[in-house]
Amino acid sequence: MKAISKTIQVAVSILLALLILIQQRGTGLGAIGGETGGEFYATKRGAEKVIFRLTIILAMIFCINAFIFPLLPDSE
Repeated sequence: MKAISKTIQVAVSILLALLILIQQRGTGLGAIGGETGGEFYATKRGAEKVIFRLTIILAMIFCINAFIFPLLPDSE
């Protein structure tokens, strides 16, 4: 059981790191190459919204798995 939990934790952590790196604070997905200039507030749309929500879901899975891991029985 712990082996499955470890595998899930590694996979979720890699995906979570990638999703966080894709996001840039204050800019949309179109500004990956650099800063856009002026600061403005825009609502998340399309792929940016999906990435944001997926990041939250993966962070929750990561935390739940981290709390449950010590309670799992050792597999032999």
